[in-house]
Amino acid sequence: MATGVESGLAPVLGFALVGALGVGSQWLAWRLRMPAIVLMLAAGLLVGPGLGLLDPARDFGDLLQPMVAIAVAIILFEGGLSLDLHSLSDAAKGVRRLVFVGAPLGWAASAAALHWVAGLSWETSAVFGGIMIVTGPTVIAPLLRQARLRRRPAALLQWEAIVNDPVGALAAVLAFEIVLVRETSAGPSGALFDLILGIGIATALGLAAGWGLARAFSRGLVPEYMKVPVLFASVLAVFAVSDHVLHESGLLAVTLMGLWIANVELPSYVELRRFKEQATVLLVSGVFILLAANMSRETLASLDLRAALFVAVVILLARPVAVLLSLTGSNVPWAERTLIALTGPRGVVLVAVAGLFGERLAEIGIEDGARMAPLAFALVGATVVLHGFALGPLARLLGLSAADRPGVLIVGGAPWSVALAKALAKLDLPVMIADPNLAHLRGARDAGLETFFGDVLAEEAEHRLDLVRYETVIAATDNDAYNTLVTTDLGPEFGREKVFQLRRVRTRSRRHALPATLGGRPIGADETFAEANARVQDGWEFRVTTLSEEFTLTHWRETMPQAIAVAELKNGALRFFGPEEEEGPAGGPGAKIISLAPERSERKTAATERASRSIDPGQGGR
Repeated sequence: MATGVESGLAPVLGFALVGALGVGSQWLAWRLRMPAIVLMLAAGLLVGPGLGLLDPARDFGDLLQPMVAIAVAIILFEGGLSLDLHSLSDAAKGVRRLVFVGAPLGWAASAAALHWVAGLSWETSAVFGGIMIVTGPTVIAPLLRQARLRRRPAALLQWEAIVNDPVGALAAVLAFEIVLVRETSAGPSGALFDLILGIGIATALGLAAGWGLARAFSRGLVPEYMKVPVLFASVLAVFAVSDHVLHESGLLAVTLMGLWIANVELPSYVELRRFKEQATVLLVSGVFILLAANMSRETLASLDLRAALFVAVVILLARPVAVLLSLTGSNVPWAERTLIALTGPRGVVLVAVAGLFGERLAEIGIEDGARMAPLAFALVGATVVLHGFALGPLARLLGLSAADRPGVLIVGGAPWSVALAKALAKLDLPVMIADPNLAHLRGARDAGLETFFGDVLAEEAEHRLDLVRYETVIAATDNDAYNTLVTTDLGPEFGREKVFQLRRVRTRSRRHALPATLGGRPIGADETFAEANARVQDGWEFRVTTLSEEFTLTHWRETMPQAIAVAELKNGALRFFGPEEEEGPAGGPGAKIISLAPERSERKTAATERASRSIDPGQGGR
């Protein structure tokens, strides 16, 4: 493997380095607005074959494969845990086509590309082609988060990735069993029996574990503080037992287990899923760093022009043909078919499973099985980089991006909310006002604003509201408790720095002060609902001011000394402010400041004159 530091790192130092690189890559990608997977891949290659600081096979020894296998199992369980069947309603037919028709077509097309383009034997091509069905849930999730697709194409890609992951692994198992029968004296009936038995046990284990945990959690048999540990232990046990019966069947078992738990409406489901998401971020980061660092310079050097041609054929021909044929006659529009056909990123499961089966094929005398690992890594690297940078622009080109500009969801339809929404709409920003009281939305509808009648925390809102369009939430209803509930519930999804609420009436009292973990950030002048709306009723208005080299931030402050800066749109990024001075606008040419300011004097004078004429007794009597 990688050379450079012959003595190697101590395992503890190795773990620390992997964690620092993984989390550091995620943070840097967030700061630079880049695909995190690209940076993780680059970091692994740098410390592995590049500098030789980390060689996982050397530093972790026999623990490497079990570590990767367990991490992949937990990642797939979390993927199953995110598959709510209600979200499949408008994408069900497309998902069925992609799984039942697209997967076999993809298997055949990939095997053909491997044999005729990469030059592998049919035996190796059949096994590797089965693994290539996998489109990588470890890659799709961060890509979708970055690209901000519309709901249906995002659901299609996510469901295909999660469902096809265990399907691809089992397809490889089936192909390997067939090759094993041909190359050895093993009987075909015995191999087929083992395969059917393993799949049956995996399915039974996964569903039984999901059912048992759901019953135990809902009946209070497990205390809250032990639910996550019990969940982790159960995942590991199910994966280990199923994998012992039939290798790679554990992936199917844990996926089904997560799918069952996701659809039984557990009271603590949201907390479980959020913790799992956080654990998955760490695991995806770690696995990518490990697999990239585990590549040797010799392996990378073996990737020649033929390997590059193979990758190009898979991306531009094999994947699109399989997807377009499987979706023919479906209700999926052509724009969505094109996006899905050109989006097939591969992830850690492909590399891990390909390396395992490559070694097994080589052991039974099929020498080119050793080429599976480097080809898998080349395909993963190419698709990660390509889709990491191209998915967002491609979605915008096809009109499938949820929003090209940062959107704002305002909860509460009072005059203050309507005035702010109208100012944001002038900047062509997606803005919606939601309220569970239909009467409160009258002003927003009269202003031509987009509205949602209902509770944004209700399950129905998840299916009718495309929350991906919005990156900021402002809770501004007349119910302080509801505002706090909305911002607390949506905080983890949007980010604590992106949820705001009007000040609670009793917030200054120590007796009624809430912990910092509850509620959103203050916005504008940090006023209560009554104070904010009274200001609007008194004639204050939201204004949008564009700065330039001639009219700077200093000039704006001098000309509008009473104005309260609420937000700033600069370089496509929208940032809201609180009452703290250091949170104010940065300014600069082209920056647009949204502020709350007193009504202009000339407009106020005209309004006063109109009012006086309307109540003049002489005018009224004629």
